[in-house]
Amino acid sequence: MKRDHGLDVDPLTDFAICCGQSEAFAAAAFAVIDPGDEVLLFDPAYETYQTCIELARGIPVYVPLDPPSWTLDADKFLKSFASRTKAVVLNSPHNPTGKVFSMEELLIISQACQQMDCFAITDEVYEYITYDENKHISLASLPGMQERTIITSSLSKTYSVTGWRIGWACAAASIAAAIRNIHVKLTDSAPAPFQEAALIALTSTPDYYESLKKDYAERRDLILQLLKNYGFHISFKPQGSVFVFAELPKSWQISDIDFVTNLINNAGVAAVPGRGFFHIDVDDQSYHHRYVRFAFCKSDETLKAAAQKMMKPVKSNGKVSHETESFCVSEK
Repeated sequence: MKRDHGLDVDPLTDFAICCGQSEAFAAAAFAVIDPGDEVLLFDPAYETYQTCIELARGIPVYVPLDPPSWTLDADKFLKSFASRTKAVVLNSPHNPTGKVFSMEELLIISQACQQMDCFAITDEVYEYITYDENKHISLASLPGMQERTIITSSLSKTYSVTGWRIGWACAAASIAAAIRNIHVKLTDSAPAPFQEAALIALTSTPDYYESLKKDYAERRDLILQLLKNYGFHISFKPQGSVFVFAELPKSWQISDIDFVTNLINNAGVAAVPGRGFFHIDVDDQSYHHRYVRFAFCKSDETLKAAAQKMMKPVKSNGKVSHETESFCVSEK
């Protein structure tokens, strides 16, 4: 926290070690949300946030990010606050879009949280996976935000150990104590052997994180080129995370669910329909059914095999470029 975010924290009082970021987020929600409290989330959003808020008997309130670059509309955001607003949830780098919130956007969020006297709960699991000139900035590092921000993160994405279930919440001592009280009633403790292994992972040298970014950037560029060759409309290049949120070609008369179902049944390749990440009605909601999320946190061999398998179902929907056919044949 000190090295990466400039935060002074007490390891004995300011942390709750949980079974992954998912439990850390759930425990944070149960610790600070009272029945009837409203919580702002940015749409599209990772689906478990809503469930945790509703289990705490809170009310999710969604603020749409504007496609194609998923920008934050300050006016829409500020108008979403109400007297019962208790917290704002921020996931950056963002799942599913790959967006990294800019400093300008973070300042809008931080100033609103302070003016409305509410918490911020962040999901920073992709903090070390950013691309090009984009940098992750923790909301807690902005002036006046550390005491009102609950950071949740984990080992899972940074060290490719999603099955270990080691995550944490970092917050002011009084809030962290409340989160720990919830945590011991949810899961009692995170696996002790994996906590010992986590200590080794957390001593990784800077070159590890540079290598992580480099490897994922290459995979990102590979899958972007493949999807473009297949006819997908890539209007936003992921700035972070391990996902591409791709828009189906307008010439394809098929929905996200139909496309994904076809891809699974006929190619054995899994992707996620975009509509599962959208939660609100907008003036033009047709795009809710036009996006598909692809994950590239796989080996090069798996990505190349998927490219080969996708040829047939994609051909049935639209034209595949000669470049893609040549690539797949040569790799085979």
